[in-house]
Amino acid sequence: MRPYQGPLLFEGPPRRFNGPPTAFIVITVAVIQVVGTLFSASHQEAGRPLDVFGILLLLVGPAGLAFRKRSPELMLPLALVATGMYLAWGYAWGPIVLSLALAIVLTAAAGLRWQAWLGAALAAAAVVAGAVMAGDDGWPFRASAGVAWAAILVILGQGIRRRSERFAEYRRRREAAAKAERDGYRLTLARDIHDVVAHSLSMINVQASVALHLGTEDPSKLRPALEAIKTASKESLTEVRQLLGVLREDVPFEPAAAPTLDRVAEVVKQAELGGLQVRLDDETDHSAIAPAQQEAAYRIIQEALTNVGRHSGAQAAVVRLLVRNGTEGGLLTVQIDDDGAGMGLSVPGNGLTGMRERAAALGGTVTLDELAPGLRVHALLPLPAGRDHA
Repeated sequence: MRPYQGPLLFEGPPRRFNGPPTAFIVITVAVIQVVGTLFSASHQEAGRPLDVFGILLLLVGPAGLAFRKRSPELMLPLALVATGMYLAWGYAWGPIVLSLALAIVLTAAAGLRWQAWLGAALAAAAVVAGAVMAGDDGWPFRASAGVAWAAILVILGQGIRRRSERFAEYRRRREAAAKAERDGYRLTLARDIHDVVAHSLSMINVQASVALHLGTEDPSKLRPALEAIKTASKESLTEVRQLLGVLREDVPFEPAAAPTLDRVAEVVKQAELGGLQVRLDDETDHSAIAPAQQEAAYRIIQEALTNVGRHSGAQAAVVRLLVRNGTEGGLLTVQIDDDGAGMGLSVPGNGLTGMRERAAALGGTVTLDELAPGLRVHALLPLPAGRDHA
């Protein structure tokens, strides 16, 4: 079985970066507004000295930013009220608008579009009114700059919102793709476990029956049957441990080498130990066949011979391997014929489903054809182009 190349089976969804922590934003803005205002107040004449109430107003806006995740609709009203009261009462000018600007941006980023535009409009109207009331000849320029900045803040917040939505969509797609990959790998694990366990237990069952029979009639042949049982059980336990290891979070997965067509002779020998006469006709160059196709062909032959030994009552079987070259690459043909009872009214089980899934994963097919007597399992596995399959 090929090693898993995707995310870990127990890996959680990727974490989303939501910007700086809320506490960091609140504390930073509060320090900037208070310290910056104290510094600026010492260099200007204000209508009202900065007192405890003024400092409290400087802290209300930053405190409102603490609601950016739980109740984002509260940020902008608190910042507007605090900033408006501070300026209306004639305190010294300073970075009081920082919390208001951030509240507009974060409100728009939270998806509260109309509230953000309304808050920006109120702030812009206050700037225009202040510029007009100041009687400064440059009031149109200042008013235009204030309106432009209010609009820019809302647009910036909406840009952050769109980026967040795109990231969330990307994250959903990534999680869906990872889940599909994990599900596919679990299906592969289940299929491999079925193939290993079904084949090994079937062979052990057959050999145990032979051993019981020979134990009374021909004790000299008892040892080979018991050795075959021992070998099959040892191999199956090793493979099952490796396959199940990936399902445990605390066990590193070190997959065994994928079975190749060189091991088909072992499967044939095991089937013969169970009393089935098997002829292997292999006309392929194994080194020229891709590992994925070799593994699929091996598992199909293994499952087919297992079914022959368990269900068909056949006496003989023929396994054929053939490669045909074409313009778009080669085609590996795997065919298993037996002289048993065929399918009859039997319903295909997990083994046949696994064979078809393996072939379909490579773009191939598996079909069953009734013979007289017997059954033919016929698999076609496309080979990658650009290789010499002769």
